[in-house]
Amino acid sequence: MRISDVLRGKGPKVVTIRPDAPVRDLLQLLDSANIGAVVVSEDGATITGIVSERDIVRHLADPSRLLDQPVSTIMTSQVHTCAPHATVDSLMRLMTEQRIRHVPVVVDGRLAGLVSIGDVVKTRIGELEFEREQLENYIAQA
Repeated sequence: MRISDVLRGKGPKVVTIRPDAPVRDLLQLLDSANIGAVVVSEDGATITGIVSERDIVRHLADPSRLLDQPVSTIMTSQVHTCAPHATVDSLMRLMTEQRIRHVPVVVDGRLAGLVSIGDVVKTRIGELEFEREQLENYIAQA
């Protein structure tokens, strides 16, 4: 299974935020969209960074200052990405090795989607259920 198959099922919509937006706006965005990470982008197409719940927690020592800081001060700027033709297995390895839960999908340097660990798990469960059904049908016909 390829990443493009995952995106076909979930859609290409990616929530982004500008790097100069205050963290306060980021928190509202995470809450209203019910998501765990946001791609940081100047234009909604190129990737400046990514900010997740984990990034926020790491900076909570002084929450009064945190809320008014720009998102760029807490984002992860070295973003691991993947291409639509990458396999789900290779993405699972990347997520495990790098201990990340959200990976932007990039085509020609432009944001094309975002895959979360939840998307990967859902896809893998679907594959296993299909294989189980195929085996049950095979055994029933034998």
